[in-house]
Amino acid sequence: MSENNIKKRGGRRPAREEREKPEFEQQIVDLARVTRVTKGGKQMNFRCCILLGDKNGRVGYGVQKGSDVQLAVEKAVRQAKKNMINVPIIKETIPHKVLAKYKAGKVLLKPAPKGSGIIAGSVIRTILEMAGVPNASAKMLGKTNNKITNVKATFKALESFNSGAVIKAKAAQQSKPKATPKTEKYVVVKTAENPKKKTTTKKKVTPKTESKKTNNVESKK
Repeated sequence: MSENNIKKRGGRRPAREEREKPEFEQQIVDLARVTRVTKGGKQMNFRCCILLGDKNGRVGYGVQKGSDVQLAVEKAVRQAKKNMINVPIIKETIPHKVLAKYKAGKVLLKPAPKGSGIIAGSVIRTILEMAGVPNASAKMLGKTNNKITNVKATFKALESFNSGAVIKAKAAQQSKPKATPKTEKYVVVKTAENPKKKTTTKKKVTPKTESKKTNNVESKK
């Protein structure tokens, strides 16, 4: 075996570069193969419905067709980025009850108390999770199981909140208090163990007991 082969095989692998996290998370809701009959014959395409969200109040969807799956996904992602909406979140839930209808799809969204999570199923649960809503309750009242129709009905409901609730949610996000580091307070206490020599020691005290300890500054034996 030559020395060149030993050098190629030996040694450590270079460290992998850390990839930056994407701005939006994506999830495919529906992927179907569709055909269109024309004069020249049948044309087969792929239809993709995809959801994008940052889990911080922004979510969008896109529905596009392509000659292959990868092309359809790329086109749907570009459309979803253009159709992003902001979902108002107040007290870790949606502002108020809302009902929306799109064709045969009908969706009901209601606020839920803290700790209950997302009580919903199918596509509505996915949309609320991608939007970052921690607690909500939802139900599909329509008579259709078409995922794309239910997605559009859910987005219509999320866009129909009162303007006052949207303004209130934006104000609550801007006025979030920043966490300040806790500071420890010390009080100097004089001790007279030796009458000729005076020493000082530091004792940690809490703000409540600070006034009591400052009164008894000098202790005598």
